[in-house]
Amino acid sequence: MARRLISSGSPFEERIGFSRAVRVGDRVVVSGTAPVLPDGGCPESAGEQAARCLEIIAEALAEAGASPADVVRTRQYILDSADADAVMNAHRECFSDVRPASTMILVAGFLDPRWRVEIEAEAVIPD
Repeated sequence: MARRLISSGSPFEERIGFSRAVRVGDRVVVSGTAPVLPDGGCPESAGEQAARCLEIIAEALAEAGASPADVVRTRQYILDSADADAVMNAHRECFSDVRPASTMILVAGFLDPRWRVEIEAEAVIPD
């Protein structure tokens, strides 16, 4: 099966040696996605950050030939449990009709101290 690499242009992709997403067959796996704005900035609130992560994920899915409707699994990593509701709300806005399997994990920190959330996703493209 062909392996297709999807890049978002993040400077971390080359530095770390990863792709934003990888498509193999009907499966698309999207890497942990941080809330980075095109100018390198970052939204302040956890809810806005989660929405930005999901926007980047949707762009990677589209480039791979998928959409949020094809997502079967997400993982949400948060820095502070007080942010859980805001992150859940952003997730629900994106996936309320899809309802993928999902996990939320509390972590000790991220590469950038401004980040409060990072999200990854997996999709299966229907025939």
